Amino acid sequence: MKVGIVGCGNLGLSLLKGIHEALPEVEIVASKRHIDSLQDYANPQVTITSDNARVLAECDILLVCLKPFTILPFLEEFKDHLDPQRHTLVSCATGIRMEEIQGAVGKEMGIYRAMPNTAASVKESLTALSSGGDALNRKGEVTMLFSALGQVVHIDENLMESATILGACGVAYVLRFMRAMIQGGIEIGFDAQTATAIVSQTMKGAAQLIITNDSHPEQEIDKVTTPKGCTIVGLNEMEHAGFSSALIKGIVASYTKIA
Repeated sequence: MKVGIVGCGNLGLSLLKGIHEALPEVEIVASKRHIDSLQDYANPQVTITSDNARVLAECDILLVCLKPFTILPFLEEFKDHLDPQRHTLVSCATGIRMEEIQGAVGKEMGIYRAMPNTAASVKESLTALSSGGDALNRKGEVTMLFSALGQVVHIDENLMESATILGACGVAYVLRFMRAMIQGGIEIGFDAQTATAIVSQTMKGAAQLIITNDSHPEQEIDKVTTPKGCTIVGLNEMEHAGFSSALIKGIVASYTKIA
């Protein structure tokens, strides 16, 4: 398999790092307008270029990690370089539907939409994946590629924007919550480094409880909220201040922006 990554911004670079580490046998050709920041990633299996046409010429599966307002112009510009008998397009652009991509390409070809997140760089991404028509039948290969970077959920395209909010924007929501916990930890006596270590492992452990036990968060919360204890006092104070409501409103506001 030879994989092309068009657009190595934050997400594209995360995919580059994760794929190369998880699947070192896969050849990667990655492009970016200014490649100076990518030169350290070049090696016998990874080619760095500013020439998008080269990516399309050398690769079979194309991960297009461009911004939403640039992906359709890019596809229209390079449509003559796309071969339906060879190429499979995987769009990682937010809010651009497969029918729009098909229209820009102007020919029937295998198209997927994927929404991984930046945790792909450490092989802990959640990738939402939707598939359109694919005469080359590469769903297995595309799924395998993203499964190497973490977990994959196959969803209907109509839910892709919702998946973007929870799985991609969600990284920022969780990190902002972590930052607040760290700041609170500093206020009650820890230095920043120790507070960060405690909060990071606590977050990781809490997530693993849900994953391993296949439980609802409230079930795990009940295990640490004793009558008249310090945990329930803290939780109630957060709720009085609108903690859950603010988070839900933020999620809905983000969804409204791209829906």
